[in-house]
Amino acid sequence: MKAQANVSTAELPQDSLLHRHVADGDFLDCYRVRSAMRARPAAEIIVAFPGWAQLLLRLRRLVTAPFGLSNDGPVASDKLGIFPVETDTGEEVVAGFNDKHLNFRVSVLARNGFVHCATWVHPHNIGGRIYLATILPFHILIVRDSLRRVVKSELAAA
Repeated sequence: MKAQANVSTAELPQDSLLHRHVADGDFLDCYRVRSAMRARPAAEIIVAFPGWAQLLLRLRRLVTAPFGLSNDGPVASDKLGIFPVETDTGEEVVAGFNDKHLNFRVSVLARNGFVHCATWVHPHNIGGRIYLATILPFHILIVRDSLRRVVKSELAAA
């Protein structure tokens, strides 16, 4: 059986906790895939970046190091990858942190047979806006690939 991982853009459900961060001028995107996986296991798959994405993150470290941007995220007792978990309701996990150039959160929401992955960014300055514009094409590739891996993992477990 071939995995059907049709990732599509979607509206973030209006009751998502991520909406409490969003203001005019902020970046918000959302993708979804058909999956019955719960939010936390899906989020763990999403932040387990494949080799090609890890290479991009290492490149990011090199480029951003002179600017003092966080590469490991703040210390927290509950993290998904480098991202401190802000909220975990069982149905939705919101993780991320505030940095010098921007504030960032990702939401993984599992509901009604879909897993949604949404990203919110609030740039603080021109550096944050340049950074967001630079990484956006890679962000889209990584998120879409991550949701495909959620479906692949779910099918492998079945």
